[in-house]
Amino acid sequence: MAEGKIRRRSGSAKPDSTHQQDPAAGVDDDVVRNAPVLTIKWTKLAILALFLLTPYLSLLYLLPIERGLMRSILINLAMSVVGFGGTILLIPVASKYVLRRNMFGYDINKRGSAAGKVKVPESLGLVSGIVFLVVAILFQHFIFSQENSISDSYPPENAWLTEYYAALASICFMIFLGFVDDVLDIPWRVKLFLPSIAALPLLMAYAGRTNIVIPKPLRPTLGFNELDLGWIYKLYMGLLAVFCTNSINILAGVNGLEVGQTVIISCAVLIHNVMQISRSEETRHAHAFSLYIMQPFVATSLGLLAFNWYPSSVFVGDTYTYFAGMALAVVGILGHFSETMLLFFLPQILNFLYSIPQ
Repeated sequence: MAEGKIRRRSGSAKPDSTHQQDPAAGVDDDVVRNAPVLTIKWTKLAILALFLLTPYLSLLYLLPIERGLMRSILINLAMSVVGFGGTILLIPVASKYVLRRNMFGYDINKRGSAAGKVKVPESLGLVSGIVFLVVAILFQHFIFSQENSISDSYPPENAWLTEYYAALASICFMIFLGFVDDVLDIPWRVKLFLPSIAALPLLMAYAGRTNIVIPKPLRPTLGFNELDLGWIYKLYMGLLAVFCTNSINILAGVNGLEVGQTVIISCAVLIHNVMQISRSEETRHAHAFSLYIMQPFVATSLGLLAFNWYPSSVFVGDTYTYFAGMALAVVGILGHFSETMLLFFLPQILNFLYSIPQ
């Protein structure tokens, strides 16, 4: 079941996983001709989607949300469904190209069986990331265009536009670095700091609050309710990006685990966002911004999970784990619920604490 791989490419094996190198080199047409048949686990995917998305869609229907804002959410949701279909259609096409470039692996934990001899295409998280970016970029036409502004709350000159661009830039940068890692097998001492580089556009564009709320029991002693951290808060945001990205990357190894844990966390974020939109006028725009990122992200991730579910037909690679971690960090930071995001990452935090001795 584990998604450990023997890689066909040249280079050293990754120290953080069960990857090993195949001494054979080169590629020919037989690799493509002998490519595995990509199977979509429709039944499992439908059950998971029904279980995770029903609470969110029910809340979206039942809770009172401004009409213009609801229209923008529904348009984003419709575009996300198209993104899901695009991911499903493009993964089989992309798998042939990565196989031609010798980017495939063997599941070493299936050795001794027919499944252990199947060439599984790698780095297919690239497809999910590209489709997500296309959907997110096209959505700007509906939310920020003067001709197509669908809500008076989101005029073209809205300050969110700058942060929206910064969020997409950080995610795009992280997808690129993840694919570079898949190709070059970057060592851990280097890849640990890659999210810091990718988060720079986000940190430079951040114009929100940099203060934290003091817990009520400590307020009488300290004499104030809030504390402005200034640049220290931005440092915290950069570290959050590093944590989210690497925690998704580390807690991996089983078919579907990387994408599965990400989809569960993302659906929890969607539920949190839609509840806060209906409750708080002050944070409504921030949580709506998070929805615009998370809906296409969940859709494209489900499209990838359809192929990555056990028994996996494709491997997602570090491209997806980096992309997923940065997407979650972006919404946590710009949605101003980074502390809540850490609660959603509780299993990853426990895994981190357990791994400290290593």
